[in-house]
Amino acid sequence: MVLDKKRTAVDPILTFFAQRFIRINPDVFTWTSLIFALIAGLFFYLSTEPNEIIIHYLLYGSLFVFLNGLFDAIDGKIARITQTASPRGDFLDHALDRYADVCIIGGIALSAWCDTRIGVFAITGMLLTSYMGTQAQAVGLKRMYAGLLGRADRIAILIIVPIIQYIMIYYHYPYLWNLSLIEWAMIYLAVVGNITAIQRFTSTLIYFKKEKIKKRRGKK
Repeated sequence: MVLDKKRTAVDPILTFFAQRFIRINPDVFTWTSLIFALIAGLFFYLSTEPNEIIIHYLLYGSLFVFLNGLFDAIDGKIARITQTASPRGDFLDHALDRYADVCIIGGIALSAWCDTRIGVFAITGMLLTSYMGTQAQAVGLKRMYAGLLGRADRIAILIIVPIIQYIMIYYHYPYLWNLSLIEWAMIYLAVVGNITAIQRFTSTLIYFKKEKIKKRRGKK
């Protein structure tokens, strides 16, 4: 949620890039961002401590996570600039975002850097967070971005942490209290992601309660 609040600050940068690609259908960027996520997940999956210094899988993974986030942000910006934004495009964007998140975090969950059980918990928190946000919109609220951990925050973590993990390997100190830094990051995503889902769930229930009170007052 921290970085989601900074969207207006980076908006001029996204607009600059988007204006250079207004002749391209936004859907191209949406699908390309998913491909980048698949590649990122594959690099993370292939990474192990012995081969990392030679092949640099973690660095490549971070790069493609960055490209996924960049293209995901640009597609919507192009649609708004060209006035081609539509419910279909919005649906496609958010559906493919979920696949992208699963590809990236799933690649980490199945890698040598993470206990699969922790990875599953992280994926669960991520999916529930997104579901609660869009379901709130489906029942009458605006799309909900509230909570401790938004997608922008997740992307930032998934870019920065693998780079730091790579540096830790280089200096022969890849673990903290018997867990890799990536594993600690997955624990964070798991715990805070599920807390965020609960926050959005609770906020939606509070909305219904307020609406019920308003209706009672209106009948009086």
